[in-house]
Amino acid sequence: MTVIRPNAVAGAFYPAGTADLDKAVSTLLSNALRAWRTGDDALPPKALIAPHAGYVYSGSTAARAYAELTPVRQRIRRVVLLGPAHRVAVDGLATTSADTWQTPLGHVRIDPAVKELPDAFPQVSVNDPAHAREHSLEVHLPFLQKLLPSFSLLPFAVGRATAEEVSAVLDALWGGPETLILISSDLSHFLSYDAARKLDGETASAIEDLDASRIGTDQACGRVPLRGLFESARKHGLSVDRLALCNSGDTAGAKDRVVGYGSWALRPVA
Repeated sequence: MTVIRPNAVAGAFYPAGTADLDKAVSTLLSNALRAWRTGDDALPPKALIAPHAGYVYSGSTAARAYAELTPVRQRIRRVVLLGPAHRVAVDGLATTSADTWQTPLGHVRIDPAVKELPDAFPQVSVNDPAHAREHSLEVHLPFLQKLLPSFSLLPFAVGRATAEEVSAVLDALWGGPETLILISSDLSHFLSYDAARKLDGETASAIEDLDASRIGTDQACGRVPLRGLFESARKHGLSVDRLALCNSGDTAGAKDRVVGYGSWALRPVA
């Protein structure tokens, strides 16, 4: 029997209706493609960092990351997706026992390799409650469904883990050009507009330098998977390009208490 993880945040973080969601994602991607560096000779990304708030707030920033996949959308067959665990305390990296994850756009197949990982890595466990109401991974799926013709998903909600523990899993799943690494993270939370711009600018510079020591607990909710990505990125010789940086005061919120968002592409050094 197929085990399905149903969508948890449709109607809250993104539209619940199939047609409405399809239109929302299509519009976000279309707008992002206009900003995409058409004709740029930069190599396609091996990894992306993108935010996970409601689409009205961070959808345009996330879409800017996904626009980078346009030249290679046909060849990506696996997506390794890591994000923070917001609702359930997690030791290590929590994956899923489900066979598919559902959104209003359909079902995403879970890569069978996830079932082998707890035996190979003590920091990996199957923890369905960690995913049941978690939004940090789910909000990315409609973008991937709309953009990629066919792919399997390896999802991880990351809690208390070292950079080395996360990096070991990433390295094991690194693969070739068929595999995309995707890290989900927002930036600062509930600062004034000007304070957020300053702190998020500092965080952005740290990300671009692959320097986890400069990212504190108040700077990025996905800092733990980011630290693991930085370890792997250095091993594999990736560089980081900033794609977008803003906050909710720039998109759909007031400026007295904002949340920061950014997107980045990590690519091999030419």
